Amino acid sequence: MKAVVWHGKRDVRVDEVKDPVIEKPNDIVIRVTSSGICGSDLHLYEVLGPFMTEGDILGHEPMGIVEEVGAEITNVRPGDRVVIPFNISCGHCWMCEQGLMTQCETTQVRSEGKGAALFGYTKLYGQVPGGQAEYLRVPEAQFGPIKVPEGPSDDRFVYLSDVLPTAWQAVEYAAVPPGGTVAVLGLGPIGDMATRIAAYRGYRVIGVDIVPERLARARAHGIEVVDVEAHDDVAGWLRERTGGRGPDSVIDAVGMEAHGSPAGKLAQTAAGLLPDALAQKLIEKSGVDRLAALNLAIDAVRRGGTISLSGVYGGTADPLPMLVLFDKQIQLRMGQANVKRWIGDIMPLLTGDADPLGVDTFATHRVPLADAPAAYEAFQQKKDGTVKVLLKP
Repeated sequence: MKAVVWHGKRDVRVDEVKDPVIEKPNDIVIRVTSSGICGSDLHLYEVLGPFMTEGDILGHEPMGIVEEVGAEITNVRPGDRVVIPFNISCGHCWMCEQGLMTQCETTQVRSEGKGAALFGYTKLYGQVPGGQAEYLRVPEAQFGPIKVPEGPSDDRFVYLSDVLPTAWQAVEYAAVPPGGTVAVLGLGPIGDMATRIAAYRGYRVIGVDIVPERLARARAHGIEVVDVEAHDDVAGWLRERTGGRGPDSVIDAVGMEAHGSPAGKLAQTAAGLLPDALAQKLIEKSGVDRLAALNLAIDAVRRGGTISLSGVYGGTADPLPMLVLFDKQIQLRMGQANVKRWIGDIMPLLTGDADPLGVDTFATHRVPLADAPAAYEAFQQKKDGTVKVLLKP
């Protein structure tokens, strides 16, 4: 089969690789019909290369048709249309029963000290072959696959793999009070969807970004926006428009590669120049994250407010203004999305005739799998209005 394969920093290719097969009785194999490129994939493309191995298959936002099922699988059968969550979880361990599927005790990557295994996401998370491919083996398929109805296009459901539950959890964790205001930093796929979900739930939403096309896209959906580059003091601007206090909640949907963080950029560049073993130690033990977005969130949120982190951070020694966090009594919640926890809330918004979150038109680009390398480059460079790419095997 053909698959998107990592070969090095900014070097992904579509290669011919072995077809996946059933390896355990609770596996299934699906024929992939759509697979998204995620903002997190850009971290592999750029920063987290030291944790990759040449030949790794990328992708963690797939959906498709069940082709084969293992002997213990009774919940799906060949021909079913399914979406596959990006995290691999069993559904029956203590963590899963608490709704913390990203901490699944069955698939935790204990050798690396990490939580649940993820599709297509470095050796830190199990080095499981990903879904930017023609076919995908799905472990723990007695729990993971989300059956979806026939009829609507893939666009209606594919975002259940990551974008929708990640954005939904970001809004949940933001704990916006009734009638409150939430600022969303970063209007890439997750930030954009978080603004839509927050607006749907009746909150005042302010989107923050520097890319004109992304600001225009949010504005077209009725979101109040602010261009970072148009203001010297964005936090001050946000306070002025929220009674002098600041937003009740701030969602950081940017993560480790924010603009305007010279020290973090230097550390990321240094990591890219070192042999993998040394680069891994630098990333794991040093402050490699560009913290401009997180620092803006801390500055802007009102006293007693909540910051919700959905952007991915990778360093362990990043300097945080702990005095400010403590003095302002800021609540902080974060983590990978516990996908299956939120499906019951989201699915009713997808199965009716209406499309309240605009998922049918959410993708900016739909391209053949063969065009994945060019799509990665455009997404990483924010060219051609690229916000969300769906690959079509």
